[in-house]
Amino acid sequence: MSTKAPKDKPLHSFIAGTSAGAIEAFVTYPTEFVKTRSQFARKGVAREGPITIITSTLREKGLRGLYAGCGALVIGNAMKAGVRFVTYDYFKGLLQDKNGKISAPRSLLAGLGAGMTEAIIAVTPSETIKTKLIDDSHSSKPRFKGLIHGTSVIVKEEGIRGIYRGLFPVMARQGANSAVRFTTYATLKQFVQGNVRPGQALPSSLTFAIGGIAGLVTVYTTMPLDSKKYRNSFHCAYRIFTEEGVMRFWTGTTPRLTRLVLSGGIVFTAYEAIMKVLR
Repeated sequence: MSTKAPKDKPLHSFIAGTSAGAIEAFVTYPTEFVKTRSQFARKGVAREGPITIITSTLREKGLRGLYAGCGALVIGNAMKAGVRFVTYDYFKGLLQDKNGKISAPRSLLAGLGAGMTEAIIAVTPSETIKTKLIDDSHSSKPRFKGLIHGTSVIVKEEGIRGIYRGLFPVMARQGANSAVRFTTYATLKQFVQGNVRPGQALPSSLTFAIGGIAGLVTVYTTMPLDSKKYRNSFHCAYRIFTEEGVMRFWTGTTPRLTRLVLSGGIVFTAYEAIMKVLR
């Protein structure tokens, strides 16, 4: 007898994905702020550690300083999570077997497609704006007065092409991120449901743990693709390797690890909980 689960509606996936993405982005934003600030360090200048960045920001800017550029990321993360889950569920529906299960290679392919799609629609523009807002907030005389003002100035000065600069490396990064994250999550979830808790719904605590592990795996397999310091990805890789050494590819790993472990747990737990209500 087939045990295939009913197919989720795209609208439900989008609503659950955008909601989960917004929640995850707001809760974990301070770690994203620290990671981005750590990657602004220039050669020859002592890099600040995560604790130093947090304490200096709180002292100079207050709690709001840790959320500089937050609006861009929350909106962008909500949109990209919505697109990611809708796209992944669509590809998964095409690639899964008659019992609703999907093999690791096919999940990898579905995640890759989802990540590249979200990079084009949401990630590239939102992260470009977010990064510029964080960089501006750290200057002695900030130019931007907020998300809307900052976005309008950026678009006015650089045009639409300006916020899509670096699209190729972002597509590569997001494709790899989603491929690894979804494959790890789907594989672990199927294993637990098939061997540890057969026929039972997973509690939120277990979903969070599986999502956190998926985030952990994602960090260490995709970190070299997360450098935003250069405009061209091949030039970036060459310059970083020859001038700063191979370990520079993993600069910012600690805050990114914190963020993706938390985000993996939060986004999958929120998504599954919201989907249960919508179903």
